[in-house]
Order: sequence, then structure tokens, then C-alpha cells
Amino acid sequence: MSEFQKGLVWLRRDLRCTDNATLAHALATCAEVYAVFVFDTTILDALPRDDRRVAFIHDSVRELATSLADAGGVLIVRHGDPTEAIPALAKSLGVQAVFAGRDYEPAAVARDRSVARSLDDLGIAFEVVKDQVIFEASEILTAQGEPYSVFTPYRRAWLKQVRPVDLAPHGRQSDWQHLAVPPEGKQALPSLASMGFEVSDARRMAIPTGESGARQLLDDFLPRMAHYHERRDYPAVRGPSYLSVHLRFGTISIRTLAREAHAAMLRGGDAGSGAQTWLSELIWREFYFMILHHHPGVVASAFKPAYDAIEWATGNAADADFQAWCEGRTGYPLVDAAMRQIHQTGYMHNRLRMVTASFLVKDFGIDWRRGEAYFARALNDFDLAANNGGWQWAASTGCDAQPYFRIFNPVTQSEKFDPQGRFIRKYVPELANLPDKALHAPWRADPQTLRDAGVTLGRDYPPPRVAHDVARKETLARYAVVKTPAASDKGDHAADAE
Repeated sequence: MSEFQKGLVWLRRDLRCTDNATLAHALATCAEVYAVFVFDTTILDALPRDDRRVAFIHDSVRELATSLADAGGVLIVRHGDPTEAIPALAKSLGVQAVFAGRDYEPAAVARDRSVARSLDDLGIAFEVVKDQVIFEASEILTAQGEPYSVFTPYRRAWLKQVRPVDLAPHGRQSDWQHLAVPPEGKQALPSLASMGFEVSDARRMAIPTGESGARQLLDDFLPRMAHYHERRDYPAVRGPSYLSVHLRFGTISIRTLAREAHAAMLRGGDAGSGAQTWLSELIWREFYFMILHHHPGVVASAFKPAYDAIEWATGNAADADFQAWCEGRTGYPLVDAAMRQIHQTGYMHNRLRMVTASFLVKDFGIDWRRGEAYFARALNDFDLAANNGGWQWAASTGCDAQPYFRIFNPVTQSEKFDPQGRFIRKYVPELANLPDKALHAPWRADPQTLRDAGVTLGRDYPPPRVAHDVARKETLARYAVVKTPAASDKGDHAADAE
């Protein structure tokens, strides 16, 4: 017997029918289930009118609507403030419960509390369901019952605790009969233009969208997963899965990906090392979600409070450096190529996210929060937890155990991870004719080499805005005034330190 006669599923970061924990829970507990997606104006109104992410969401919602229709239901679509739209819709449909996937971002938590209060006033239950992660909140704690603050022991605990049931897909085919059609019937999907957006084909993401697009990318990646640990750090190589934006908007479930990785890791053999490394990246994602959940203050402040005392570079010179960093004009080819990539495509390779973040904070001495905010605007796969965690990791203000003297050298990183300069030549074409040896630090090239390549520093490409060895010393002095206890874990990226 159903617990509720009518329920409403509020789809948000779970734009799929397959293995959707929230939808599955509603279908299993309600005789009739409606589904809704809200184009949230409290988020959309602040975005540029050609934001790629809105186009991705729009395409994915369209596919979701088709999938629900094929299953006998209808996707209700609203454009407005969900704190008003959801209670109003729930009341009009006469539902007894609203279901949503649990979110961990402070603004989303506040939004859900507001919705819950309004629904409670109407006598309607509000149930949140775990869907974005395998383990959440207090499901993985230290022996002392505290949340982990260092990744490696968290990963060990995660791997020790995970069981096949944690990775199993949600939903039964027999439950789809509970999908209901609202009184107004089929819903029209508002166009991008009607919502004030115009995203040209050139501005759209260069990956397939929707649940089918996620499956396509996963199928492409699975044969390559065995070599992930060998190829993932090279931006000119097809090493990553490119599924991060799909995870962000839930067009594929974390259980699907973790299940594939975990199974391959357990099989061992040639595929085991790549699968283990990829699974670790998925666990990093969960770790940052839990850091945000237990320490929401990291949104505005350092995870290690002592580091909020650092005096960052400010003023006109710092502003000019920041602008040069944003535009890919620092004079360091790998940094500039990465920044031009994110500007042109909305994507940045993970290795380069670390390199560019380290450069802004530890070469220019600029507050990590400025870079974090820029990535939040520019990244297709922007996720608050991961973005904040990554920036605080690079700035040594976060939960990573490595001390502040981990400073990436942009030249040695370039020589190691783009040795033939394939990535640099793609995004910094003015340097394309330089030989490999000169490409990573063109200011060190002899004048004849530059002339032969048609490069004049200061005209075709800028000289370095900062000397790395000098900046490194300044960073060590800037951080040295802050005294924090050293942790025992060396972290996964200790080899990247100078």
C-alpha cells in the first residue's frame, strides 16, 4: 500500500530517469507521481545571456521530458522562483508530499528550508533523498565520530565501507505505472529566448547533452579507463572521461560511474590501476561535498582559519595581474593556454586547474577567492564544493595536509605535461613556430630562435609578468607568518611541489 496518494518530484541536479534515487523513492511510495523542473530565476538572472550551462540544462530537460513522456508521465516546467513555484504547484495538484534530491550548498539548503516551511504550512511533507553521493553527511566518520578533514584517510574509510548495495541502481520498472499526467496535460518547454537567453551554436558545449549524451561519453571512456592513471595529467591527450558536467547536472548518476570504476578496480589486471585512480577522483568529489556540509563557512573563509590573516596583493598592480591571468596574458605559455581554453570553451583540464590556481595565488599573490569566483562564472562543470575545495587546496588554506610551500613551477609543469607543446600551440598559436625546447619559456630563447619563429616578445606575446623564483620567495615569506599545525598525510599531489 502506498504511503501517499499523490507526490511531486522536484528534479534539480538529477536530470535523468535512469537510476534516479529521488524519482524511484517517490514512485515506490506514492500511488500517483508528478514531476517538475524549475528554471530557477534566482540563479538564472545573474548569469550572462549566452551562458553555455543554461543551453546544456535546456537540452537535457528537453530529453528528460521526452523520456518521462515515453514512460507515461509528463514533465511540468516552471520558470520562476522555486520557493514560490513549488508550494503553489504542490497545492494545485493536491499532493501530500514533495520529493527532492538533497543538496549541500548553503544557498540550496536555505532554499529547501524555505520550501519546507511553506509546504508544512499547507500540510504537505517535504522529503529529501540522497542521490548526488554514495555516502553523505555522517555516514563516514573517524573513529572519534568526527568528520574527516584529510582526504587520504577519508578515501580509505570510503573504500572499506562501500558495498555493492551502495552502488546498485535505484528504481523498478514496475513502478513507472505510478507516473501521473497533470490536469493541463502535456507541458510546453519554454524556449531559451523566452527566458532571456541566446546561446549560439559556437557558444554551446562541445559534448553531447542529456542522459543519452552522458551514456555516450561513458561508453567512450570505459575502454580508456585502464590508462586513466597514465594519461589524465596530459592536457593534449584524451585521458579524462569528460563527464564532470554530466555529474554536475545529474544526467548520469554517481552510482553508475562508481560501480564501473569499483568493479574494474576489484578485477585488477591491466585495468585496475586506471580504475582505482578514477574512483579516487570520484571520492574526492564526495569528500568536498562533505567538507562543505560540515564546514559551510568555507564558502567565504579559509578552511584553516589562520590563513585568513594572509595579506594578499591588492591595488592597481594586482588588478592588472588578475586581468592578465583571466585573459591568458601572464607570459607563461601553459598558464595562458589553460586560461584561454576556459575562456573559449568553458572547460579546463584538471591538471591545469591546479597549475593556474597555484599561479594566481602563489606567483601573483592574489586572494584565492578572486580566482574561485572567476572559475565559478567560467566553468561548464562549476560545482561549489569541488571548486572551493580545489582552490583552497591550491592556496594551501584548505583541508589538504600539504603545507604552504607546495608551489607549482609553471615552466617545469609545462615541460612535464605538455612536452611537445601540442596543447600550448592550440591555444597560444602566436608561439606555434617555436621549437619545443623554447616553447615553455620563450623569454629564455635566444634572439635568433625567436626571430625564426616570428615572435617578438612584448609585441606578439608578453614577457613574464613575474619572475617565478622571486615570487616563490615572496610567497614563502607571506605564508610564513601564519603558524598552523602540520598534518601527517602528504596528500596525493605531493610530488608536484618544488
